[in-house]
Amino acid sequence: MPVAVVTGAGSGLGRAIALDLASRGYLVHATDIDAVAAAATAAEIGIGASSGELDVTDQEACRAAAAGAIKSGSLDLWVNNAGVLATGRSWEQDEGARRAMLDVNALGTMNGTIAALERMLPAGSGHVINVISLAGLVAAPGEVNYSASKHAALAFTLGTQFDLRRAGVSGVQVSAVCPDGIWTPMLEDKLDDPAAAGSFSGELLTPQRVATEVGKLAERPRPLLVLPRWRGVVLRLFDLFPRLALRLLPLIMRDARRRQRRYKRLIEAGKWP
Repeated sequence: MPVAVVTGAGSGLGRAIALDLASRGYLVHATDIDAVAAAATAAEIGIGASSGELDVTDQEACRAAAAGAIKSGSLDLWVNNAGVLATGRSWEQDEGARRAMLDVNALGTMNGTIAALERMLPAGSGHVINVISLAGLVAAPGEVNYSASKHAALAFTLGTQFDLRRAGVSGVQVSAVCPDGIWTPMLEDKLDDPAAAGSFSGELLTPQRVATEVGKLAERPRPLLVLPRWRGVVLRLFDLFPRLALRLLPLIMRDARRRQRRYKRLIEAGKWP
């Protein structure tokens, strides 16, 4: 059976991805900074699943996780899902908040990818999927430092795929997934936070929906997947026409705040998700 490592698998999207991959026949190694939460995910999956504590900012710990996973066979899939979010104006966030997002979202993605590639390249096969965000495509107001960390993760992911092809490697794939806002613990405390309105500006997704798409991507790899797809096209227009984007920004953010309040009402009424 194929072996998959999932980071940040103790809750939210990571847990959903681990469960989906298990349903597709993977032996899942669920990892998380919270070892108890990772173990709970593995227990929910049942026979064949394993778990471990993993701080993705530690390169050697990522390497150890990769080495441990292959005891069950080859390392076929590694999903970098672990991430952190802090909102607020870029110049008002302290160094600790900025560093945490860069360390986990950017460096953690690099560490996991490299640890996986070190095992996959000698075998000539394998797939790394990096969960980025739509924030990796555009600098979301109120989440600018978070966006910067995700921009770095996206550049690293796509650039690594290009380097693999330049090196003549065809059997190893690296993919980026850029979903819209997802209803996970990362956003559950942001319903009253105006700085987080950008995460509610489009279609709020469920972890299960995104996990299903990640599972499909594992079966049919491609470099970039945006969820929903139309959002990527719209956001790219902001890059092409930044002056227009600035003019439209007040309107966009008012609508985002309206959507945020609407989701709060639906969630409190038990009508969503």
